[in-house]
Amino acid sequence: MAPKAAALVLVLLAISGSRADVNPDEVAGVIWKYFTELGGNAKDTVDQLQQTQLSKQLNTLLQSNLQSVSAYAEDLQERLVPFATELQARLAQDSQRLKEQIQRELRELQAKLAPYADEVHQQIGTNIRQLQAKVSPYAEELRSQVDRGAGELKRALEPYAAELRERLQDNAESIQASLSPYADRLQQQIDGGVESVKQRLSPVADELKAQVEQSVAELRRGLSPYAQEVQDGLNRQLESLSAQMERAAEELRARLAASSEELRAQLSPLARELREAASGDAESLRQRLAPLAQQLEQRVGQTLETFRQQAAPFGETFGQQLVQRLEEMRGKLDSGAAGVEDHLELLEKEVREKVAAFLST
Repeated sequence: MAPKAAALVLVLLAISGSRADVNPDEVAGVIWKYFTELGGNAKDTVDQLQQTQLSKQLNTLLQSNLQSVSAYAEDLQERLVPFATELQARLAQDSQRLKEQIQRELRELQAKLAPYADEVHQQIGTNIRQLQAKVSPYAEELRSQVDRGAGELKRALEPYAAELRERLQDNAESIQASLSPYADRLQQQIDGGVESVKQRLSPVADELKAQVEQSVAELRRGLSPYAQEVQDGLNRQLESLSAQMERAAEELRARLAASSEELRAQLSPLARELREAASGDAESLRQRLAPLAQQLEQRVGQTLETFRQQAAPFGETFGQQLVQRLEEMRGKLDSGAAGVEDHLELLEKEVREKVAAFLST
C-alpha cells in the first residue's frame, strides 16, 4: 500500500479514540499533509512513526494547527504506533482489493460504453469546452484583482517613502522621536493592504470552485444515459474526478493565501528596519536612514511586482489542471486502465468522510 494512504488511514483509526469540536476537513487536511511528507514505503512509514522525534512532531503539528484538538494530541500519538503495527498488513490488503475493484469496474465500464464511444467522447469534449468557457472569465477576473490589489497597495505605500525623505530634513532628535510611530503606521498599512488583497481574491476562488462542482454535475448528467448498467463504476470515476477538481480548487485558494502572506513577509521588514534604526544613537541616525529612504519606494515596487507576476496566472493554471483531469478521465474510459492515483484518491475521500462522521458524533 502506498505510504500516504496507509498513514492517513492509520491516523484515522488512531483519532477515533478521541473527541474534539473541530472542522473535519481541517483535521484530515493537516494530518494528510503531514504524512504525505514522510515518504518511503509502508514499512518505512511505520518504522518512522515509531521514532520519538516524529511522534513529538505530530504532537506539535496538532497543537499548533488544531488548537481544539491539542488536548488529545498525546492520546493520538500513543494510539498511533500500536495501530500502525497491528493493522499494516490488513490495510495493504484492503488497498489492493480496492485497486482491483476499480480496475474491474473500469473494464466493465469501457465494455458497456464501447457502443457509445463517439457520443461519450463528444460529451466529455463538450464538457471540457464548457468548463474552459466558464473558468476563463474568472481566471481573467483573478488576474485583474491581483493587478488591482497590488496597484492599490503600491499607491497606499508611496506617501511613506516621500514622508521619510521629508523627515530627514528635521533635526536628529525629532526624527528619532517620530520614527517608531511612523514605522507602526507603515506596518498597519502593509497589514491592511495585504488583508484587502486577500479579500479581493477569496470570492474569485469561491466562484471557481462553484464552477468546478457545476461542471462535474453536468458531466454526470451528460454521461448517465450511456451507462445505465454500470452506474456504480461511472459514479466512482466521477467521484474521483470530483475529488481531484475540488482538491485543485482548494490548492488554488491555499496558493493565493500563501502568496498574500509572502507579500506581507516581504514588506514587513521595511517597518522593522525603521524601528531598528530608531533604536540607535541620534547622531548617526540620518546616515542610517538615508539608504532606507532611497530604497523604500523601489523595494515596495519590486516586491509588489513579484507578487503580481506570481499570483496573476494562478487562474489560467487552475483551468489547465481541470482540463487535464477531464482528459485523463476520457483516457481511462477509453483504455479501461486505472492509475495508481485512482484508489489513493478514493481512499483519501473515504477517510475524510469517516473523519467527518466520527467528529459529528
